[in-house]
Amino acid sequence: MKPLPPVARLPLLFLGMLALVVGVLAGLARFAVDVPSVAAAQAGTHGALMITAFLGTVIGLERAVALAGSGRNWTYLAPLCAGAGGIAMLLGLPTAGSQTLFVSGAILALGSGLLFFRQPAVYLATLALGAATWLGGNLVWLADGSLLPAVPWWMAFLVLTIAGERLELTRFLPTPPGARRLFVAVVAAQLAALVLGLFREEAGLRLFAATLLALALWLLRYDIARRTVRQTGLTRYIAVCLLAGYAWLALGGLMGLSGAFAPGHPLRDAALHAVFLGFVFSMIFGHAPIIFPAVVQVQIPYHPAFYLPFALLHASLLARIGGGFAGVASLGRAGAVANAVALLLFILTVLFRVLARRHAAAPG
Repeated sequence: MKPLPPVARLPLLFLGMLALVVGVLAGLARFAVDVPSVAAAQAGTHGALMITAFLGTVIGLERAVALAGSGRNWTYLAPLCAGAGGIAMLLGLPTAGSQTLFVSGAILALGSGLLFFRQPAVYLATLALGAATWLGGNLVWLADGSLLPAVPWWMAFLVLTIAGERLELTRFLPTPPGARRLFVAVVAAQLAALVLGLFREEAGLRLFAATLLALALWLLRYDIARRTVRQTGLTRYIAVCLLAGYAWLALGGLMGLSGAFAPGHPLRDAALHAVFLGFVFSMIFGHAPIIFPAVVQVQIPYHPAFYLPFALLHASLLARIGGGFAGVASLGRAGAVANAVALLLFILTVLFRVLARRHAAAPG
């Protein structure tokens, strides 16, 4: 079976980007920012749009491209259903319909699991477990009817997927056997924390936070980014994004240890966005020049301008979190708006670099 051609993947990417745009605007609506009504109506489901619809589609697409190389084109159903679930949300269809579509994470989990059993490796096991936690979070949301208990599962989906991809990209870097065993133990503890949280929420969330901190410290210690940050150009830029992301993950874990992941905690927004924005989007900013060409076969030439949205993202997130700690709502609101501007600036920078390359390659 031939792999799905890149041009056929673009509609899936479009679905994800649409969810991103509306999801970001819905997040701003939570800060009383005036946004279009279609986005304001999604303020209560901002997290679902950003994680299951946007990141579920984009990560599902990226993993489907990798899995399709093993003759598994059916794995494209995962990003297709995730994107369709986002559209169902935007159309105001019954929530159960979107939730059912998001349970398509089972497709990604199945494909990732089959690949692991075919080629046993720690990084493949981590990717498979990440896909399984996406499915788990969607099932928890479907069963409970509330987004709140699903959030740590979705967070684990992103953290484990990113950790697995970092292991995949740096698997040739020698790592002490003890460090590998520690990594496996932390991942196992994270899964246990998710299950515990279903019965004893506070204890589960604190244990989960401890595993985030442990993974952040592990990645800071053993990721090859510690070495590549001394290089130049794209290699250094990626390393800077990675190391900054690990620092945010550690901060999120620390805040979670103090109870900030619990619903109603005054620092919940700060703790969640330290992970979802600081960690996850640092990874997106850093990996986009590598993964985007693999998905749609369009090169993104590196330029130092990539540091502009990176710097704005982190400065604005510091302002947002600082506003939360200080109890200054206006600072948190300004930081949230600047977060959105940083994401827009990154997308525009990527598009500009792609168009600049095409213009340079054009004859005459």
